Amino acid sequence: MDRSRRAGTKQGRPDTEIPASSRLVVRAKRNRKRPVSLWSRVPRRGDVLDACGRAVRRSLPALAAIGILAVIGAGVLAGYYFVTTSDRFAIATIEIHGAQQVSTDDIRAHLPAHVGDNIFTTDLDTVTSVLERDPWIRDASAHRELPDTLVVEIREHVAAAVVQLGDELYLVDEAGHPFKRADAASGEMTRLPIVTGIPREAMRGAPHETARLVVDALAVITSWREKPARPEVGEIHIDAHHAITLRSYDRGFVIQLGLFRDVTEQIATFDAVWAELTDAERAHLSTLHLDARSDHVTIAFAKD
Repeated sequence: MDRSRRAGTKQGRPDTEIPASSRLVVRAKRNRKRPVSLWSRVPRRGDVLDACGRAVRRSLPALAAIGILAVIGAGVLAGYYFVTTSDRFAIATIEIHGAQQVSTDDIRAHLPAHVGDNIFTTDLDTVTSVLERDPWIRDASAHRELPDTLVVEIREHVAAAVVQLGDELYLVDEAGHPFKRADAASGEMTRLPIVTGIPREAMRGAPHETARLVVDALAVITSWREKPARPEVGEIHIDAHHAITLRSYDRGFVIQLGLFRDVTEQIATFDAVWAELTDAERAHLSTLHLDARSDHVTIAFAKD
């Protein structure tokens, strides 16, 4: 092939020449939408009124409910204002039931409610909590008797015995639990048996077990008092081995019964011995030992 012809052919088509068919022509698209005026976009008056009507009709139930609630709320507020400010519901009487150890005057003096206070604004829970701070009061309740009466019901502890814990004396209930420090000057210890020999640490460290021990001691007192002919007992002592010793009120003589499990048998033995003693011997009796042997009794008499 002739290279000169090929070269001449190449020279006849300059590099800058672009075929007409390959040229890129960008033409602007014509806007086919017709121009719309602003006023044509504004809703018609009839359409607006129809939309507002539909909205109002849809909201009528909710508006009615809100109106009813508003009326009810206003009535409740008006009623609350009336019952909490009217003189008709001012406390005129405070009734106290169940008070024996605590005087009603003392109870009224410590109550957080007074005559003249509104009966509805008086907090009944506060009334009962204040009352239960008194050691004599086991539990309390309060209720209203409309229109003007506050009724207070209290239940007091019943002292079953006095327990010596360390150097202090405490009143205990029938469950063996101490509920207040005993006041000898007030006479609240009169004719109550005294339980001695229980360490204070025992009541603190094992309160339930110690209370049960006190209950057992009270059961011995109850059994002892079943027969009026027996001398009245003023003290029951429990030693470290849980042996029982009684001390009489009148002459202060000692009756050693032994362990709890032998109490019933030992009391029967005491009855037999007591029936054999004369009045003079009873008057000089110092100690009666029933805990040595079941068939043996040792009696000690006081010297004149």
